[in-house]
Amino acid sequence: MALGATIHTFDVQLADVDRGVYEDLTLRVARHPSETDAFMLTRVLAYCLEFEDGIAFSEGISATDEPAVLVRDLTGRLTAWIEVGAPDAARLHSGSMQADRTVVYTHRDPDKVAAAWTGKRIHRAEAIALRSFDPGFIDAAVAVLARRSTMTLSIIERRLYLELNGETLESAVHERPAV
Repeated sequence: MALGATIHTFDVQLADVDRGVYEDLTLRVARHPSETDAFMLTRVLAYCLEFEDGIAFSEGISATDEPAVLVRDLTGRLTAWIEVGAPDAARLHSGSMQADRTVVYTHRDPDKVAAAWTGKRIHRAEAIALRSFDPGFIDAAVAVLARRSTMTLSIIERRLYLELNGETLESAVHERPAV
């Protein structure tokens, strides 16, 4: 019998001073057995850092035609395609054609992630942002992750301050072009 998804709950106090976004969120996140905690936590951080009306998690790895996180306007039109990890060039190409804005958040080495896209056909590649965190930041956060987590997340001048289950961590939010 196949293993089912594990549900994680995040109670988040979000204060994104850079964008003027202040929200209290309760996120129920399904982690598929093939998904790492690092990927799941990066997905949650991407959701928070991109938070706006119409944002949602996709159906997960079973939704091959959707990103990890997406934003739709009131008409249902896809406005933001937000990938997590190291998506292949074909996925970025498709996402960039479907949405106004495409962003990738990675918990991996961003140079290695971007190197896999070099020379590949990606629609509006120069407009795709690749965002990452300081080395060791995601690993340190994963170490204190629980099935039910309390998170305070503040973003000031592209610096992320995270209190996760009583542990305080911080990282810059690095951004580079995808290609």
